[in-house]
Amino acid sequence: MPTLKQLLCAAAALVLTASFAHAQNYPSRPITLVIPFAPGGSTSVVGRGVADKMGELLGEKLVVDNRPGAGGTVGTKAVAKSEPDGYTLLLGYTGTLAIGPSLYKNPGYDPRKDFAPIGMIGNAPNSLVVHPSFPAKTVAELIAYAKANPGKVNFGSAGAGTASHITGEYFASAAGIKLVHIPYKGTGPALTDLLGGHIPMAFAPVPASHAQVTGGKLRALAVTSSSRSGLMPDVPTIAESGLAGFDASLYYGLVAPAGTPKPIIDKLNKALRDALASDEVKKQLGNDGTDITPGTPEDYAVLIDRDEKKWAGLVKASGAEQE
Repeated sequence: MPTLKQLLCAAAALVLTASFAHAQNYPSRPITLVIPFAPGGSTSVVGRGVADKMGELLGEKLVVDNRPGAGGTVGTKAVAKSEPDGYTLLLGYTGTLAIGPSLYKNPGYDPRKDFAPIGMIGNAPNSLVVHPSFPAKTVAELIAYAKANPGKVNFGSAGAGTASHITGEYFASAAGIKLVHIPYKGTGPALTDLLGGHIPMAFAPVPASHAQVTGGKLRALAVTSSSRSGLMPDVPTIAESGLAGFDASLYYGLVAPAGTPKPIIDKLNKALRDALASDEVKKQLGNDGTDITPGTPEDYAVLIDRDEKKWAGLVKASGAEQE
């Protein structure tokens, strides 16, 4: 009669065999890629940029599902609670994996424990953009205008708790000014109102704003990274515009629910890296201002941890923490 240890070993072997077989046949149906923001924002631009090519490489379509709400935490939480079978993935983003857990006391997920990192996609700065009718043409002029009109300058963001929101609070704190936050359900809606002149300024990722800036419909005063954007080389950084040390870059990647079999994660990572190496994806993301930074699942896990620690400090310093 087999011992308990032998039975446990046999059960473990069966699980491993089943997991391997599942991975060998994966994917056998379309995969859902949840983007936790409204269409039109940077996450949609980046997510859709890799989804089609990955689907082509995997032999099954990646269906994009935009699920906005609560600064991206609604869609992120839904993926965290999904079946870990490789058929529900998340477009990971600084706003949801680094800011949300610090901004909200109970976002409904832990960025380190509830997800299995697949790999990084890239990073891009936010842009500080204003309506052409707004009098300020530089960061210095904006700061002077805000000081002369305290509490009367609104800025739009992709929603409470998003990277664009905290970046705005970070900017206001660093500049010693008072800005009024106007949250939207995504970058797309915020830019629509900015284009219509309903708000004077917004912080928006370069991938989402650059077309409007290039077309002269918006004016970019600065980018929020430590170095200039290759897509907007003539636009200065906030740091070189008078706020030394200012740096707020945004990172994108793919994650799956924790517990997703490692062979599936590895297959997805290979498809992601091959997609990022393709000429069409490099061109598409490059044209949208995203610097491609492929890596291993382990690389992305390290980044998620480091990014969350950095933004936790910014959230606390901004005073934007919510119940």
